[in-house]
Amino acid sequence: MSDLKLKTLTLGCKVNQYETELVREGLARGGYRDAEDSESADVCVVNTCTVTNEGDSKSRQAIRRLARDNPNSRIVVMGCYATRAPNELKVLPNVSEVVTDKREIPDLLGRMGVIDIPDGISKFGDRHRAYVKVQDGCLLRCSFCIIPYVRPEMYSRPSGEIVDEVARLADNGFREIVLTGIHLGHYGVDLNKGKPKTDWVRLAKLMEMLSQIDADFRVRLSSIEATEVTKELIEVMAKYPDKICPHLHISMQSGSDSVLRRMRRRWGSQRFIDRCKLLKDSIDKPSISTDIIVGFPGETEEEFQETCRVSETVGFSKIHIFPFSPRKGTPAAEMPDQIPGDVKSDRRARLAAVEDKTREAYYQSLVGDTLDVLIEAEDRDDANLASGTSCRYAPVYVDRSQVEIGQRYQVKIDRAESQRVLGTLV
Repeated sequence: MSDLKLKTLTLGCKVNQYETELVREGLARGGYRDAEDSESADVCVVNTCTVTNEGDSKSRQAIRRLARDNPNSRIVVMGCYATRAPNELKVLPNVSEVVTDKREIPDLLGRMGVIDIPDGISKFGDRHRAYVKVQDGCLLRCSFCIIPYVRPEMYSRPSGEIVDEVARLADNGFREIVLTGIHLGHYGVDLNKGKPKTDWVRLAKLMEMLSQIDADFRVRLSSIEATEVTKELIEVMAKYPDKICPHLHISMQSGSDSVLRRMRRRWGSQRFIDRCKLLKDSIDKPSISTDIIVGFPGETEEEFQETCRVSETVGFSKIHIFPFSPRKGTPAAEMPDQIPGDVKSDRRARLAAVEDKTREAYYQSLVGDTLDVLIEAEDRDDANLASGTSCRYAPVYVDRSQVEIGQRYQVKIDRAESQRVLGTLV
């Protein structure tokens, strides 16, 4: 078999990371191996992100750097930037191909000499958790988001294919599988067209199917929308507590109804609160994390305060805070009353203080509980400790001598700090 050297680079989301792994495994079947740091690659694959202008810039910088460090390489560019503006990428050094549609990946692999095209992945680098893409495409057209313009075709992978892939990853030692998609909560919508409702396979049904796999692993969902926190999904989470993490990342973006309307979101703040309450009423101490944009065009101080109040009401365990960044090509970029940078920075800091408060309260509530923890690394600051992620998304630290990296343990939480919890094995 020929010794062809490969380098891959991924920018952006979990979906991109999954797709890069799929390409890497495919090329491995065609005779490629990962290049060592000191080696020059024959082929470089760059999976780009275009969510922000900064994402575009980082993608271009990465391509130029790979061309400089691997002067004789062919560079293949894929991802959302490749879909949105292929001509901007074709002219960059060493770029030999721009893949504008992720559904072309099997054709790409075929052109690169791969005969046995994979229908899924079997590993995920040197990590202990693996991402599995189950769905692609989004139709919502939120006013700030470019993604529906570059991934407009919504499609879902067959459930049997996903079950096989998850079982394979579990057999290969991955103890947590994170299901991901561009609009994960719309899994199955396209597959169910024309079928009676009794035959539908939506996200809750898929989770049930995965929970019945006889292997040592747990499943976590990546981001979903509030309207997709359905009774059916919550019932499945409650039915399989040992297999499904009691954690949902529910994207809020704002707690102000007027801002949500300008964002073209599909619900008001009270509906978001109600869905979180529904989850809390059925699941013991679920972890709820979210995304929030501060400084959206026209956001007043009162609207920002509404977001802070909703955040405190829900009690988020984690808030990913993003100062609004105008994305060319989206309606929000052209809206009046753009917020100055210093105001956005101030609001980001104040919302972070709210997050500190809600996170600490949540972590304190876990003291005395026993959590399922996936140990992932030695603590860089203290060799006597190892760190991992609990089923409830809280970072947990335990005695390093008692655990093996990459394995799951039952850990009783002894104390909570502002950024982590500490415990002992049960």
